[in-house]
Amino acid sequence: MQKYISIIIPVYNRIEELKRAIQSVLNQTYKYFELIIVDDGSEYDIRNIVNKFSDNRIKYLRNDENKGVSYSRNKGIKSSNFNLIAFLDSDDEWIKTKLEEQIKYLNNNPNIRLVHTDEIWIKNGKKINQKKRHKKSGGDIFIRSLELCLISPSSVLLKKDLFNDYGYFDENLIVCEDYDLWLRITAFEEIGFIDKKLVIKYGGHSDQLSKKYSAMDKYRVQSLLKLLDNNKIDKNKKNELIKMIIVKSNILKNGALKRSKYEEYLYYNNIIENLKQNYNINL
Repeated sequence: MQKYISIIIPVYNRIEELKRAIQSVLNQTYKYFELIIVDDGSEYDIRNIVNKFSDNRIKYLRNDENKGVSYSRNKGIKSSNFNLIAFLDSDDEWIKTKLEEQIKYLNNNPNIRLVHTDEIWIKNGKKINQKKRHKKSGGDIFIRSLELCLISPSSVLLKKDLFNDYGYFDENLIVCEDYDLWLRITAFEEIGFIDKKLVIKYGGHSDQLSKKYSAMDKYRVQSLLKLLDNNKIDKNKKNELIKMIIVKSNILKNGALKRSKYEEYLYYNNIIENLKQNYNINL
């Protein structure tokens, strides 16, 4: 019996990129899926673009207004019919064997509930190399993931019950919503990894969220502070979590001081002092 996958593409005001993303899904060697396009209140006629593909595996949903990528992904998850979930950002594309390889991996590793892959990076039309700190891997990756996001949503295939155990994408986070969810999962789950470049990620365009919002560590600290309240995280991981909050808060504190943002400076300074008082951490 074949395992069916629900694939979710959130989109806002992208046309050519969306066409490319959809086509890369339809080109997959693994054919057992539904494709859910969540139009996040676009000003363009996304429905018409989707309808031109004339594939009954595609389902179109629309938000009444622009509500963000987390809301859109969550809407897709809750509307999905199958127990395996994959995400594809509307400006990315898949290599045609991506789903087939991940299904094989999960079949061979039944205890794994999330598997991701390596990726190709294209920025402003040119292929670029990932830095060592961005290197993807599997296993227990929680501590490595504290610094920055090491799982791309477009590379993931996961079991739907993870959302029941760890929650959905945080709709209050403007950015770093993927970082936030993966940390909640990697704190307790072994992660599967296929060391093949099965996703092409495109960067450099003006509507990328990472370009629109500076000081990404601000949102990472917000996420880390939430995670600190989880009493089920083991002591070693919690210690590393606290250290990372202090490191990132120091960076933000110093930046605020340089810009004469004194309330912001005090906010991050208070975070640091409270953590040092409440936890015996050796930095």
